[in-house]
Formats: sequence, C-alpha cells, structure tokens
Amino acid sequence: MRYTITHRTLYQYSSGVVLCHNEARLLPRETPWQLCRPSQIRIRPRPALSLERQDFFGNRVLYFAIQDVHYRLEVTVATEVRVLNERPFDETSSSPPWEQARQALWESLDPEIIEARTLALDSPFVKTRPAFLAYAEPSFPPGRPLLEAVADLNQRIYREFKYDPHFTTVATPLDEVLSERRGVCQDFAHLAIACLRALGLAARYVSGYLETLPPPGQARLVGADASHAWLAVYVPGIGWAEFDPTNNCMPREKHVTLAWGRDYGDVAPLRGVMTGGGSHALKVAVDVEPNPEPFKS
Repeated sequence: MRYTITHRTLYQYSSGVVLCHNEARLLPRETPWQLCRPSQIRIRPRPALSLERQDFFGNRVLYFAIQDVHYRLEVTVATEVRVLNERPFDETSSSPPWEQARQALWESLDPEIIEARTLALDSPFVKTRPAFLAYAEPSFPPGRPLLEAVADLNQRIYREFKYDPHFTTVATPLDEVLSERRGVCQDFAHLAIACLRALGLAARYVSGYLETLPPPGQARLVGADASHAWLAVYVPGIGWAEFDPTNNCMPREKHVTLAWGRDYGDVAPLRGVMTGGGSHALKVAVDVEPNPEPFKS
C-alpha cells in the first residue's frame, strides 16, 4: 500500500511565547517493510534553527527552536510511504516456548539480545505489578510457544476491554486501565507491554498510523484519522513480532510505523519547553490517504 501521511499540530496560546525549543517525532522511519520519501515539513513561525537526528532507538527526531514572539505554533509534516504486506512474522510463524525465550533473553551474551533486554525493564509509563502478571498468566501456560501466547493475550485484551476515548488521558495510571477494563490504543499497548515485562519478556511500544475508512456511502473526512499505537515482543535470535490489541491483529500493510521505544514517552509526536504562553489550546489532525501514484524512493 502507498499512502500520503499528513500530520498537523496547532497550538494557540493565551499570551505570547518568547522562546521555545521543540522535538518532533513525526518523520516515519525506514524499515525492511516500509519505504519513505523525503518529508515535507512546514513550521510556522519559521524556526531560527532546525536539524534532524536519530535517538537511541533509531527514530528520526526533528529539533527546532523559535526565537520570535508568537501566539500560535503550527507544525505540518507530510510524507509519502510504501508499506509492504510482508513482515518477519505472521500468524503461522513458529517460535520457541515462552520460558525458553525468556531464558535466552536473560542469559545470552549476543549483543542484539543484550540490547533487547533493556526493553524488559520498567519504564516511566509502564511499571510492572503483580496484577499485570496475574492477568497475563492464563495466556502463558508452561511450554506454550511465545507467539501463540502473545496472540492469545492480544485477543483477550481486544475482547475484554472497551475502547473509550473519553476515559483516559496520558496521565491515567495503567492500574486503573486494568481495573476498569477500558481505554484507548495507547493504553492497550501499554497494558500488553506491562504483562509481557512482568513475565520477564522484552516488549516495545510502537507509534504510527492506521488507515481508516469512512462508513459506507459517506465521504472521507479530511483530518478524521488519528495516531495509533501497538506493541512488539522480542523473540531472541529471530527478531521483533508486532501485535495490535486494539484491532486483534498483527500489523500489515494498513499500519504505518512512525517510531518505537520503551513506552509513549519515548515517541511523543511533539514535545518541548517554552518561555511564556499562558494557557493553550491544542488541535491535531491526521490524514492517512491512499496514494495511487507510483512510488519513487
């Protein structure tokens, strides 16, 4: 699938911002299954300084600073991407028993496995608790293949939790998501990661976009799409397998990868510090538009 992804962010401030420094993770990353053309970036007011770098996880990070007094900040990033249907794993992929995978994760001296081991530890948004271990255990009986067990956990979250965009915010504790059985894609990804880490497995948070279709007979609305989130579990010596608990699937060509890290905090689309500004209002609009034109990398 070929898409043109457009992500627009608008901040409006009650008083003037004198100076701001920002980091944006809005540039989709290249992967073996995703090709990206150069992004078109528009920032208003025009930054005094901007540059791109890679963070610890290999995500593309755009830094920019605005030194003029301003009452609104608008950041628009448009990127053409091609997403392949082929992924390293699918529903039929074989994997070792989950206990064997855990043992390899913590005992192997392979550099790749040692690096993945850091994603089995707690992170700011994902703290392991006995409750998460208890929720995970029915999906992980002794000897069950790792991917089969994660797929079962993925399905249970999909069936037992209600998607409710009005229930949580970024600051809602994960314990509350588990007890109330509701949340959004970010919460479900964090919950699955907490369950896997409680078992001693490595899991990472993936941010991106998902192609959404309008109801039959209705026009596609500009800006009606949204950011999405899912997770990946590490199979030692083989690689990362992705799961989407919000949709009970393994991501394929409709999932566009933006960035990944320990949790949402590592991949927030736009963050920064500023002087002034007072109160603010935020508007975000996302378009995931299928593109019939030939893809040229």
